[in-house]
Amino acid sequence: MASTPKAPAKKYDRQLRIWGAHGQQALETARACVLGSGCTATEALKNLVLGGIAGFTVVDNVIVQPSDLGANFLLESASLGKSRAAAVTELLAELNEGVASSYIEEAPSNVIDSNPALFSEFQLVLATQMREQDLIRLDEVCRKYNVPLLIARSYGLVGYLRASLPEHTVIESKPDNALEDLRLHNPWPQLQELADSIDLDAIDDVTHRHIPYALILLKGAQKWCSEHSSKLPQNAKEKAAFKQMLKSWQRSAEGFPADEENFDEALSNAHKLFSPPSIPSEVRSVLEDDATSVGPHSTDFWILAAALKRFIDGEGQGSLPLEGSIPDMTSTTDMYLQLQRTYWRKAEADAAAVEGHVQALLTSIGRDVQSIPHSTILHFMKNARNLRVVRYCTLEEEVAPERAKRGVIRQALAAEDQSVNASLYILLRAVDRFQATCGRFPGALTGELEEDTAVLKARMASVAADCGASAAQVPDDYVEEMVRCGAAELHVMGAIMGGIAAQEIIKFVTHQFVPVPGVLIYNAMASTSSVFVP
Repeated sequence: MASTPKAPAKKYDRQLRIWGAHGQQALETARACVLGSGCTATEALKNLVLGGIAGFTVVDNVIVQPSDLGANFLLESASLGKSRAAAVTELLAELNEGVASSYIEEAPSNVIDSNPALFSEFQLVLATQMREQDLIRLDEVCRKYNVPLLIARSYGLVGYLRASLPEHTVIESKPDNALEDLRLHNPWPQLQELADSIDLDAIDDVTHRHIPYALILLKGAQKWCSEHSSKLPQNAKEKAAFKQMLKSWQRSAEGFPADEENFDEALSNAHKLFSPPSIPSEVRSVLEDDATSVGPHSTDFWILAAALKRFIDGEGQGSLPLEGSIPDMTSTTDMYLQLQRTYWRKAEADAAAVEGHVQALLTSIGRDVQSIPHSTILHFMKNARNLRVVRYCTLEEEVAPERAKRGVIRQALAAEDQSVNASLYILLRAVDRFQATCGRFPGALTGELEEDTAVLKARMASVAADCGASAAQVPDDYVEEMVRCGAAELHVMGAIMGGIAAQEIIKFVTHQFVPVPGVLIYNAMASTSSVFVP
């Protein structure tokens, strides 16, 4: 009788298929601090709570107003006049009883100044609907405590998202097109011996049509190289001749080619022999990073990366460790299992070699050789082809004129497909400058729209100049739109940006998938988005 899945596995079944049990465990041990309790914040939290995050704390001192009821589905009429942080926390807690929840009725800016150590208690901080000057201070605090900061903002029909932390390492980047590393171009002795043990001329018809295509390609490569100075096919003509040679090996029945699916697979997968996977450029960047020079303060990721580099330079002879899995192939069960075991043994041998380098590095920096578990090393090796590192400048560096004038935004303003969203980036910074001098956002007072438009244009011109651009490159229509929206936080935008924010938080917590590397601007007016890396 089949066993029944445990309750948590059944509850989170769909997401377990995406980030696995280890990813879910990371999520279930993570706590997030969320500054703000508007719809962007609550939509992000809704996704995290349903996903099974360990807990969250909402920080806000806003009282629920009638306008909140139309923009936030996690508020009800009974909440009017009450603490918004308390109201949303209560309703969010009902979505998943296994998630710990709390709130602090205090302005986020006050907490940043009076109790910065609070943020050290969390695995991630999400700041929503906050001003630039407050975010710069928060960024300094989060970096001090090495806590990732994610900023999300909904401003009318414009969305903004940006992460800030010194460095984020990714073990499972999960590329859309994963490459199969079968090493057909450079087989190790045991794999070649398995191929050599098969005599295609002597075996019966049933066995002949069940030889795995990997072994057919290996035998083809061996014969070709013996006749062509040990070189695999190089050009289109030679590749066509190689395939024709494989076709000639197919058996026939009564003068017609027999139906041998394994040979069809060999022909369609011949590119794995002609163009074997190399080390991806992103992985080379990791291996060449200065951080691979490990020391007492190196993280496990960089110690593993340094060990991987030693393996490639030594036992790997320029190649990554073998991952060990093989795709489905037309084959007998016995032959497939023989092939699979051959790959597994090679992968285990490569992993053991890497583990030896890991232990040597740990010893050299005075750490216990068992401080990085065997399971962690295997997981790292299995994903060696998918390693990524993302680094972020500070918010203060981003807004500094000397960095802004490097031209990222100026170039985007000149690009037809990015000019509008670059304009929105400038305008979002301009509305913060407006607020800093006027004490409110443009358009907040309906009787002063024209005056606010003129003042916002002046602030926008200042930001554009800091970016080395001209105010004339920012369309007047978008300036007027920023004033017209009056800093409104619309639910439709909060749902979109909150969903994106939750997705990014899960990336940071699980170290899976690659997070947005810069500033994301979402333009709901045109249904477009752009990422600017300052």
